[in-house]
Amino acid sequence: MALPTLRIIGFIIGIFLITLAIAMVVPMATLVIFDRTSDLPSFLWASMITFIAGLALVIPGRPEHVHLRPRDMYLLTVTSWVVVCIFAALPFLLTQHISYTDSFFESMSGITATGSTVLSGLDSMSPGILMWRSLLHWLGGIGFIGMAVAILPLLRIGGMRLFQTESSDRSEKVMPRSHMVARLIVAAYVGITILGSLAFWWAGMGLFDAINHAMSAISTGGFSTSDESLAHWKQPAVHWVAVVVMILGSLPFTLYVATLRGNRRALIKDQQVQGLLGLLVVTWLVLGTWYWWTTNLHWLDALRHVALNVTSVVTTTGFALGDYSLWGNFSLMLFFYLGFIGGCSGSTAGGIKIFRFQVAYILLKANLNQLIHPRAVIKQKYNGHRLDEEIVRSILTFSFFFAITICAIALALSLLGLDWMTALTGAASTVSGVGPGLGETIGPAGNFASLPDAAKWILSLGMLLGRLEIITVFVLCIPAFWRH
Repeated sequence: MALPTLRIIGFIIGIFLITLAIAMVVPMATLVIFDRTSDLPSFLWASMITFIAGLALVIPGRPEHVHLRPRDMYLLTVTSWVVVCIFAALPFLLTQHISYTDSFFESMSGITATGSTVLSGLDSMSPGILMWRSLLHWLGGIGFIGMAVAILPLLRIGGMRLFQTESSDRSEKVMPRSHMVARLIVAAYVGITILGSLAFWWAGMGLFDAINHAMSAISTGGFSTSDESLAHWKQPAVHWVAVVVMILGSLPFTLYVATLRGNRRALIKDQQVQGLLGLLVVTWLVLGTWYWWTTNLHWLDALRHVALNVTSVVTTTGFALGDYSLWGNFSLMLFFYLGFIGGCSGSTAGGIKIFRFQVAYILLKANLNQLIHPRAVIKQKYNGHRLDEEIVRSILTFSFFFAITICAIALALSLLGLDWMTALTGAASTVSGVGPGLGETIGPAGNFASLPDAAKWILSLGMLLGRLEIITVFVLCIPAFWRH
């Protein structure tokens, strides 16, 4: 790879690191407000180290007349996320006095909005660290939206070309429009975060907890300020606010842009949105009725418990209202399946994404009709886009490697001595971005602290692979990629 290209990549990563260093001012301000300044020097050191590293990459400057090609963006995407996680781990290392393995795991989980954690005692933890965890979710969420809207469609990853917008077009003609799209996406993201914070506050949370949970919910991350997660707050309004904000975070942000531009029916008419909301409502009603039938809860209370936990798993957020793994074998299996679905493309949610399941259904229906009418010409469309061979091949490739990745990680974890439940659900939850797995160790009532260090590094890789849509990382492993 040419030196000017590496300089551009380094320059962009340097900007990211400087931004990360500046972001550390937020938890520092939180420490001052709460008069918990004992952790302030640790954050100052972390911020200074990060800033100096970013400055060292920016000072050489950006080469003129050199532009990134699509293949260069693969390297930029992967290295930027890894390098940011390396430096985002410093506050955990310096304030919590945990190993760098645990610090990196926590930062990777935060920036990828996965929500798996190695920390406990959150109720009495430093407010600076709690704010930093939520802020990592928030920054990672907006970063992923930008990547899903602008980069992945351009790289033709996993069928994302279905959602190609003007922000994916590199022609000079539309660049002003792409900048406007980016500004409107940020405005929507910030606006929902503010409204979510106010809604949580109104529902009964303290302002600090409300801001943290709003950032976690909109980014579909799942870090909480309590070990009990949302079960710590007994007010039903808090739980319903969380459901709404999680759903808002799992919808396509490009459709928020379309709404802000005047297309009031953009969200309602989208097949992804219809499919996700339909799935959630049906699952709420079926599982809620079953849960009500098997417990002494009032039907509305059963529905509330089910709605929050199901929405959290489907949107890959990771909040929990009680330990749903104790609800019985039927719910255990159902939650395991739901964790693979994910939200919409162009949202903060992880998982396979709802559109891929919808496209698979369209293809299955078309193939069955083709068997009945061999000579018929069957048009295959999704959301107004023709499903050409390239899109179908891309979706099939992603889905195959998604499954293979989970299987390989689960096998590697089992070789380290983990039981099959922890290995399988740990692999699935980190690659899908759900956060907690199932079982006593890493279930909704546990965390990942007791796992061996090697397992934490493997699961950190799983988080990165799942967040970057698998193929983005795998392409770097091909020798041809590195040939000039």
